[in-house]
Amino acid sequence: MPNEPARKPLDRIDRRIVGALQNNARLSNKELAAQIGLAPSSCLQRVRRLIANDVLRGFHADVAPWVLGIEMEAMIAVRLRQHTRSDVDALRAHLLALPEVVAVYHVAGPDDFLIHVAVADAAHLRDFALDALTSRPEIAHLQTALMFDAVRARRLPDYVERGVPEPPRTRAAARALPRKPSKKRSG
Repeated sequence: MPNEPARKPLDRIDRRIVGALQNNARLSNKELAAQIGLAPSSCLQRVRRLIANDVLRGFHADVAPWVLGIEMEAMIAVRLRQHTRSDVDALRAHLLALPEVVAVYHVAGPDDFLIHVAVADAAHLRDFALDALTSRPEIAHLQTALMFDAVRARRLPDYVERGVPEPPRTRAAARALPRKPSKKRSG
């Protein structure tokens, strides 16, 4: 993507911090540092850097929809009339400003966007589709699918170093690892 900042890979400790916070974002810095094996000051410095570098993009509460009057959720597939950057950007900005929109996915395939919406009821969904979507000049077609249930995995998988064992943390641990057999010279 042309507008994305350069990405630096995370080291083993940063990835452990990210994993721990995905499991429980309410960990205190002291608890997180103990779990990772860092001094609290070093842990706090790393967490602040992860936030500043947009690796940790927020800490969220998982709220039961019904307590907010949400009785219906839907996925709305949207096809654009034209596939121009200005249309994509304009629609994305419009969608993200709407209170009913939970998530926006710009996708490949027959549809251009999938929009997760949360509404009070069927009439609210109908009005949302008519007022917020079909009135937009960028939109050529929509298709709505009601969601019976929405469950999200709590953590993203870490594929950075699949199958590569983590290096030992201390010299003593490194000495305890089995050594590769040396090749004998013949002759």
